[in-house]
Amino acid sequence: MGDQGRFDVIIVGGGPVGLTLALALTQSARGIRVALVDRRPLSVPRDNRASAIAAGVRRVFEALGVWPDMLAQAQPIHSMRITDSGEGDISRPLFLTFDGDVAPGEAFAHMVPNKVSTQVLMDKLGDAARIIAPAEVTGYSTQGDLAELALTDGQLLKAPLIVAADGGQSALRGMAGIGVTGHDYGQTGLVTTIAHDLPHNGVAYEHFRPAGPFASLPLPGNRSSLVWTERHDASKRYLDLDNDALAGEIEAVMGATLGAVSVEEKLMGFPLRLQIARAFIAPRLALVGDAAHVVHPIAGQGLNLGLKDVAALAEVVIEAVRLGLDHGSDDVLERYQSWRRLDTASMAAMTDGLNRLFSNDVAPVRALRDFGLGLVDRAGPVKTALIRTAAGVSSGGPRLLSGLPL
Repeated sequence: MGDQGRFDVIIVGGGPVGLTLALALTQSARGIRVALVDRRPLSVPRDNRASAIAAGVRRVFEALGVWPDMLAQAQPIHSMRITDSGEGDISRPLFLTFDGDVAPGEAFAHMVPNKVSTQVLMDKLGDAARIIAPAEVTGYSTQGDLAELALTDGQLLKAPLIVAADGGQSALRGMAGIGVTGHDYGQTGLVTTIAHDLPHNGVAYEHFRPAGPFASLPLPGNRSSLVWTERHDASKRYLDLDNDALAGEIEAVMGATLGAVSVEEKLMGFPLRLQIARAFIAPRLALVGDAAHVVHPIAGQGLNLGLKDVAALAEVVIEAVRLGLDHGSDDVLERYQSWRRLDTASMAAMTDGLNRLFSNDVAPVRALRDFGLGLVDRAGPVKTALIRTAAGVSSGGPRLLSGLPL
């Protein structure tokens, strides 16, 4: 095998989280050998879905030098309007608004098309990492100071550290014997992109309905990304509609907010669940992104949590490499896990609680939550704190989350 299958870090999963980690490592440690393995050919997504990048997480991309290219095709979210209604209600009263920036001239989030972020990350990474794709992982084991990955084509890859960035159904997590805890929501997340007659003016709308939230998130031009929650049985009806019929259903929910709409992308549906890995690490293995945690999309924090994982893991690994320590050792990985467990648990509890609070049509509960929203709307300091939390702005965390190089 020689040195062809020997690396310093092997990342399994070529999505935005895996790509960002590969870029952070190769930029920060001269000569580090990184392999990126994916079961599919590494390519730019064909669909027009987009992700909300919170201000704090955006600083990771700034530190890595990729944000200017993403920003050129991104849409800042300048404000948010939150409404609530029950089954059959005609009106949808406005209870809570978030306006302003987390700092002067700094939007609390940007909508970035997935194809843009992926292309920019791939271009920046270039040949700094070895891409092994398509390739299926068939085995994981550890021997002393190395972990081994076996691939379907017979290759055997070795490194002191393996990173599982292979999604919520992570094969590596299962091979390592790491269980998960959580529950199914009995809901489907529906996603598509629409064009509309009226400008959105950088406003995001989230309308809470008994089945779950219906969110309209602004994209460049008169376009928006829709992410909404339906019960499993109802979602099947929407998925079977043609685009014209679907546009009519969407207009009925949105009212006259954005005028007439047309559907640009085939509606996609994803079963929703809360899933947290019982451990984020195993011998010479670290879980990041959806492999470690899957939360409800009600707050748009899924990718942001994964990029926070990247910031923490990259920092502890690079620090160990520079000190000449074993960067896949239990001590190094434990520091990563302890850094990420509390934030992940807090976000999981928050999103789970919000979904339980708003995804129902019980009159007393609705009255209480709407009263609470009204109080928050009139409490300036509370609103500011909530905005900063949603934006992921904090101090004392990983350097990349402060926009600082490693």
